[in-house]
Amino acid sequence: MTGTATRYLYLARHGEASPDESTLTDAGRRQATLLGRRLRDVPLTAVHHGPLPRAQETARLVADELEGASPRVSESAGDYVPHMPERAELPAESADHYLGFLAGATDEERRHGPELARQALRRFTGAVTDGAEDRHELVVTHNFLIAWLVRDAMHAPKWRWLGLDHGNAALTVIRYAPGRAASVLLSNDMRHLPAELRWTGFSSAPHV
Repeated sequence: MTGTATRYLYLARHGEASPDESTLTDAGRRQATLLGRRLRDVPLTAVHHGPLPRAQETARLVADELEGASPRVSESAGDYVPHMPERAELPAESADHYLGFLAGATDEERRHGPELARQALRRFTGAVTDGAEDRHELVVTHNFLIAWLVRDAMHAPKWRWLGLDHGNAALTVIRYAPGRAASVLLSNDMRHLPAELRWTGFSSAPHV
């Protein structure tokens, strides 16, 4: 179907979570609030979030800073493995690393994750086809899905969601304009966070 208007998709990883992932840390709550303030002037038409507590709490705190935002839960915005690569898909030098990283995924995760990933592509991407107004939507989600959607926007191989990492409450924006390839306008942007709240969610982080 031909697009009729531009979709701007805002993707944010949840704020820093507690060790058991049942809630946000104090830092994670501050990150979420600051992300909401960053988005105050964006004419958001929808705020989606995954079903897990860390995404739900982040979305609520973000929405508290916005006018008229009502977060909606979406299973396809959850935390799952979007694609399970075969060894032949992967670069030889990193195949052992990535396959080891994914080795703990259950059979159910291997079946269900790719279907949710397809649902996410249908639900969140592409130009607007049911209206003439540009649409701005926020999805508060997890690292894997953001990586999957960035990979798709770049027309990269399916395995390439691996190795794309995003900080807690960092912002990524993808534009889907009618008749044009998707454009990644922002990636892993943390300028709304003070230095002490940046780069959480990484096992090691650059000092920038």
